[in-house]
Amino acid sequence: MGQRARDFYQQMSKRRSIRDFSDRPIPTSVLEDAILAAGTAPSGANMQPWHFVVVQDPTIKREIRLAAEIEERELYENRASEEWLNALAPLGTDANKPFLETAPALIAIFLKKASIDKYGGKHKNYYTSESVGIATGLLITALHQAGLGTLTHTPSPMKFLTEILERPSHERPFLLLVVGYPKKDNMVPDIKRLPLDKIATFL
Repeated sequence: MGQRARDFYQQMSKRRSIRDFSDRPIPTSVLEDAILAAGTAPSGANMQPWHFVVVQDPTIKREIRLAAEIEERELYENRASEEWLNALAPLGTDANKPFLETAPALIAIFLKKASIDKYGGKHKNYYTSESVGIATGLLITALHQAGLGTLTHTPSPMKFLTEILERPSHERPFLLLVVGYPKKDNMVPDIKRLPLDKIATFL
């Protein structure tokens, strides 16, 4: 048990968010199994309030990139505080998001505020943000275990995803996950994770 826990930690400690993706295609079965793993997440009243839209079509990826960059330019030029921009500076990010086209897959994760039964009845879902957040974490972990890189992308607002991907009104965009193989010359920020005594208390 202890060895399995240590091995898993050591593997996950190598995970990094990346922004330079190869355009090498991902086997569909890998994406399917990763989403199935995400679907095992616990959720409020077992309502499973998530929907995953896998985008591989170049035309749709292009449309998403253009819409996302509009929101990103507004963020960098008008919405973000000086403190926020200073926090982003070491990561080398800006309003340009070429990875939204280069990466072979985008997974748009939607939060279902309600579920629709087979008769068309609408039923409220509970603890939706917590549930979808847990599922997203499992999805990122599953993709990392498969040898893929990811980037969590959260342009704000993300209403354009609802429109481009034609999702119903009872769903809202939660996060856009960029997925693919890292380029060979991929660069990642030299970040450090907080030690155990800074993130946990044992009583």
